[in-house]
Amino acid sequence: MQNPPSTPEPKAETLAVAERYARRNSGSLYSILRPEVILSTQEWQRELLLMFASVGGYTDVDLRNLTLVDVGCGYGGHLLDFLRFGFAPQHLRGIELLPERAAGARARLPAALALHEGDASTAQVPPGSQDLVFQSTVFSSLLDDNFQRELAERMWSWVRPGGAVLWYDFTVDNPNNADVRGMPVRRVRELFPQGRVLARRVTLAPPISRRVCRLHPSLYTLFNSIPLLRTHVLAWIAKPL
Repeated sequence: MQNPPSTPEPKAETLAVAERYARRNSGSLYSILRPEVILSTQEWQRELLLMFASVGGYTDVDLRNLTLVDVGCGYGGHLLDFLRFGFAPQHLRGIELLPERAAGARARLPAALALHEGDASTAQVPPGSQDLVFQSTVFSSLLDDNFQRELAERMWSWVRPGGAVLWYDFTVDNPNNADVRGMPVRRVRELFPQGRVLARRVTLAPPISRRVCRLHPSLYTLFNSIPLLRTHVLAWIAKPL
């Protein structure tokens, strides 16, 4: 009688990430009903679509034909964005480490959209199969340099020649949260040495946006016009043909 296949042991950093997320209690800070969250979300969506057209050259491409995997998809919010942009559910895939978030994503997303619960290193994504591989504020939660490198290499392997990694993350350390660290553009270039990195600074620093939007939401745009006050980077990391 054959023994059942063994389940890979979780990596130390994977367990640590789960513990860090369990400690977080952001309350309603990121509620979509807050004006600063509405404005930063709309900004991110606008800049991403502009990047599709100007950098990706997708102006005349039917987005329904593009394949994309979202690494660390959480409750599926960004996958819902891509569906609204015009991506086809059967060409989208989500990967989420935390079971409760994966279950929430499954409840919200179409059945045709594939979801993988667990470490991205165990996800069955064929090499060179994806037009786009997306991550949003995942790497800033990884404190192990080697784990970051392994995940970046795996993501890069999934991208087809001519495709890209889409990256959204913050660049500066948070003095009030030792469970995260900033990911400056130089670190992005280190993680993807073969990629052509085109980066744009976006997103008004959340502590500032919360304060100014209490006075009036229009102040978000005014303060966000100062590049030094933007804490995140949206990057298109192109893979050569």
